[in-house]
Amino acid sequence: MSNEITPFESIRRTNPAGNEFWSSRDFAKVLGYADYRNFQSVIESARTACFNSGQRVEDHFVEVTDMIEVGKGAKRPAKSVMMSRYACYLVIQNADPSKEIVAQGQTYFAIQTRRPKFGGASRFKCDAPRKKVRARGFWLSAPRSKCGAPRSKCGAPRSKCGAPRSKCGAPRSKCGTPRSECGSP
Repeated sequence: MSNEITPFESIRRTNPAGNEFWSSRDFAKVLGYADYRNFQSVIESARTACFNSGQRVEDHFVEVTDMIEVGKGAKRPAKSVMMSRYACYLVIQNADPSKEIVAQGQTYFAIQTRRPKFGGASRFKCDAPRKKVRARGFWLSAPRSKCGAPRSKCGAPRSKCGAPRSKCGAPRSKCGTPRSECGSP
């Protein structure tokens, strides 16, 4: 994407703690939903997707009361939702795909949610090189453990020295079985 400010960046807000969020009412207007009622079903679908992905919904969707203008300068309270960047990504995935702005938003949030928060920082705690394995004619990256180190062939994380561990976590013996089973050092 180019360096110009997108409609999604123009409605982005920041709270006093420095966390960014988007108002669901502003988001609905940018996506071309004339009536906020129609947009609420999109938010509910996104909440369901958030829950099903194992995330805490309340970390990404926070209900608030905003004052909205109703005519001739009068204001009234109306419910709204403060959404995180991840929540916006889920909302845009559940929005009306026939709208061009939705396609632009899907691209924007797909790129932005994958970008590290602190410019270029690695998302792994250690920077072990990724090994490539050949499977059925394709080169695949070997899966990594939680710290980013490659896993052993059986899928269990490797020990600190690099030797594979058994599924129960006990270091393996020279013959390959867990030490607890064969008794060898």
